[in-house]
Amino acid sequence: MVDGLQRILREADQYFMGRSELHEAARRLARIFDEMGIVYAIAGALALAAHGRRRMTEDVFVLLAPADLARFKATWLGRGYVEVTPGLKTVRDTDLGVKIDFLLSGQFPGDGKPKPVVFPVPRSTYPDAGGLRVLPLDVLVELKLASGTSAPHRGQDLVDVMELVRALDLPREFADGLDPSVRAEFDKQWQLARIVDDT
Repeated sequence: MVDGLQRILREADQYFMGRSELHEAARRLARIFDEMGIVYAIAGALALAAHGRRRMTEDVFVLLAPADLARFKATWLGRGYVEVTPGLKTVRDTDLGVKIDFLLSGQFPGDGKPKPVVFPVPRSTYPDAGGLRVLPLDVLVELKLASGTSAPHRGQDLVDVMELVRALDLPREFADGLDPSVRAEFDKQWQLARIVDDT
């Protein structure tokens, strides 16, 4: 039990110092994408951390255009990457053992059903965070709200928004720049972020 706790603490230390295998897997992908001329954006917990909400994760989430995912797979499957399930989006870095989840432009967050918020085409102008291109804050928040409100099992996405509001002290008016379909949920998370525990 003690050994297990020590291992978890070591992994957490490496993760929050940006030296984990997950970070290395993300940097490796970024180098590959840059060499191939593929525009990408890191999403998920790594993007959250870049904006001020730090939590551990086991996967790297990457936004790509569908054609670019096809190009990446055609070139790199069998050369350090394998599909987790043949024909689907997720791959594994075989050297580091890290799972890479691809989010595709034009698809819908959360339950996958059509909605006003859609995964965008990544842009080369997206912010750089330690050599990784990440989703801008407004896009990240919008996607997480759309995901969490449409898929009950994606509740962590709503918690992430609440914690971003706390960490960055986001104003209530931040909602004005979001898609109208998610503004009410942002306001709800904004209010929840204002609750202070007495303990």
